[in-house]
Parts: sequence; structure tokens; C-alpha cells
Amino acid sequence: MPEGPVSPSDRVPEAEGWSAQVLLEGLEQPWAMAWLPDSTMLITERSGRLLHFHQKEQRKVTIDGIPDVYADGQGGLLDLVLHPDFDSNRLIYVTFAEGNKDRNQTAVARAELHGNELVNMEVIFRAEPAKSGNQHFGSRMAWLEDGTLLVSVGDGGNRPSSIDGTLSRDYAQKLTAHLGKIIRIRDDGSVPEDNPFLGINNALPEIWTIGHRNIQGLTADKRSGNVWANEHGSRGGDELNLATSGSNYGWPLVTYSREYFGPRISRHTSKPGMVDPLIVWTPAQAPSGLTIYTGEIFKEWNGNLFSGGLRGEQIRRIILDGQTVIGEEALTIGYRVRDVRTGPDGYLYLLTAEDDGKLIKIIPDVEYK
Repeated sequence: MPEGPVSPSDRVPEAEGWSAQVLLEGLEQPWAMAWLPDSTMLITERSGRLLHFHQKEQRKVTIDGIPDVYADGQGGLLDLVLHPDFDSNRLIYVTFAEGNKDRNQTAVARAELHGNELVNMEVIFRAEPAKSGNQHFGSRMAWLEDGTLLVSVGDGGNRPSSIDGTLSRDYAQKLTAHLGKIIRIRDDGSVPEDNPFLGINNALPEIWTIGHRNIQGLTADKRSGNVWANEHGSRGGDELNLATSGSNYGWPLVTYSREYFGPRISRHTSKPGMVDPLIVWTPAQAPSGLTIYTGEIFKEWNGNLFSGGLRGEQIRRIILDGQTVIGEEALTIGYRVRDVRTGPDGYLYLLTAEDDGKLIKIIPDVEYK
């Protein structure tokens, strides 16, 4: 692995004082979760199903009205968030892969939830250009305090995936494409007037940051305003980044990753004008799902990040001092972790990625005993 400003993170100590409580089993590759005001939960399944889970009654209901999705490989029905004013407007937002194997793209749709049905569904964003294949859709969303929405878009796929003769991943550095970016839009899909690349010739106005491979964890800290993103590297080189408007995170010009067939993707792990990651996970964790813990159940965890791991089959507790990472611990789950969120009750919740997916609640040891 090439030398660079960040030392790769491998094994870390196990966190203590917690247990895993399985709340629901039999989910079909669940991807995301969100809580309604009545404390019931919405869960997306990659195959294209949206579930309404009533924990007290142990009952789940399918929500009608989901758009057609391209469900193959990494594509399908993906992330889910509620509008900040959901109580008054009933709006929910989903990301999904739209199209077919030859031509598809990451899309964002919004609709009103009434009973067990989505109505007035509209697609408010589509990533350009369209690509082929079933990889790297990104698709995490996070609301900023100003009411704008961040959405991650993957770089389009592994080498040799290409678009018009150019490697898909090279579009991560092109302002003429949404691929390999975080985009920022208003709640209706329109472009905020202070987006960083507005006015640059041929730049797509939705772009907020560039140079990403495949962000599958994104969260905004309401208290500090910090935006955190974790993203998949290729063979090693997974990253945790502090995302800021207008910044370039280097992919694929700057990376700790190797090609899956062996050689380095780039000899550079740092360059002027490109932001260094705060953590590099090698071997890969395959990070997916990211939350900042703000509950009181685990008081010593308050303000820490929790990053799910698909390959690692664990959650990483990332201990912060402001914007500085000062430590890591592992919560070994034993399943591929697709999403992790802080619940409104102050507990951590996670979804596992298998065909027989699980909803798991992280609780203190004393409660389980």
C-alpha cells in the first residue's frame, strides 16, 4: 500500500457494554429505515418494496405506490428520508436505480404518504449521464439545517465499466457529470443559489462535492453542522471524509485503493487541492450506513459516529474530538451491516444486508440480561 498522510485502520478494540436484540427477521435485502412520528418505522428493501413496521404489534404492511426500480446487483430501492416538515406535508423521499441494465441512473423521488399508499409521486432528480451495469449507485441522503438535501451518487462502476469510451470512474472528476459526487438540491429538486460550482462553464449546478467512488453512508450533525461521509474504496482504501461544499476528495486520481486484480489505482494518496480522508480502512470494511449518535442510552457514545460494515460484519464506533478522529472501536455483529441509525428513543438500530435480513436494536448489556 502506498505511503500517505493517513495510516490505514485495521483491527480495533471491541466496544463493551452492549448487546444486540433482533426485532425483525425475514427482510429481503433491506437498505434503509426511517421513523414516522408515531414511532413506527419505514424500511426499504432493495427488490423494490417499502414496508411499514409496527414494532409493538410485530406487524409489517407493504406500502403501495413505489416507482419501478432496476433491481439488480447493487441497484434497486435504496435510501429513504422523511421531509423535515413531514408532520404537515407528509412527504417522504426515496433514492432508487431507474432504468435497465443497459441504461440506468440514480434517481430521487418524493411522494406523500397517506395510510399505506404513496401518492403524487414525482422524480425530482436523475443523475447524468446514464450508465450501464449494476454497480455504484451511491444513494444516501441527508438533510442540512437550511432545508436543502444532500444526495450521494456513485461513480458508475468498476473498471472496465465505461461511458462513451471513458472509464466510468473518471467522471468523478468531471463537473459535467453527477457521477462520483454529492449533489445538493432543494426539497423540490431545484438548485440552491449558493451551490459551489454555479457559474462555472458546463458544470452541472447540483454538484456540491466531487471525487468520490461510492458513498453509502452520509449524515449531517445538526449541532455542529459537520457533514460526514463514508465511501467504498476498491481493494482496500475505504474512507471516512468530512464533506464540505466545493471540495474535491480525489477519486480516482488520489486513493489508497488497489485494482481488484492487484496494482495500485494511483501512486498518489494525497495532492494539493484535494482533501485527505480522516480514516482509511484497509482491509476493506465496505462501509454502508452512517449515523451520529445523539441519544442518552449510551451517554459515553454521544457525539460519536457509527459506521456500518458490509464486509467487516460490524459497526465501527468512531470517537471524535470536534472534527478529529481520536479512536475507533468495533461492535461485531456477525452479519453484513447495511444501515445504522440513531432512533428517536436514543437506541442504535441497524439493518443487515442478507436475503434474510434483520432489524437489530443495540441495547445496554444490563437491559438484555
